[in-house]
Amino acid sequence: MASEAKLTLYGRSYCHLCDDMLAALEELRGEYSFSVEVVDVDSDPALEAKYDELVPVLEAEGKELCHYFLDVVKVREYLGGIR
Repeated sequence: MASEAKLTLYGRSYCHLCDDMLAALEELRGEYSFSVEVVDVDSDPALEAKYDELVPVLEAEGKELCHYFLDVVKVREYLGGIR
């Protein structure tokens, strides 16, 4: 049985690139089993300092997969590797 990947999307509520990345991730749902935790970087000063102008940032297991735009190839490689 495949395990479900856990992705974390760091972003902001008023960020159109964040909305775009989340929508692009949703298009992969038919191919892979994963959950996405959306974290608002403005809710934590440490996260805001770390990610500020990089959002959106997509991470898995504490490693950055991509930022600004969804790197579909890299995300597919990651999701395909945990099956």
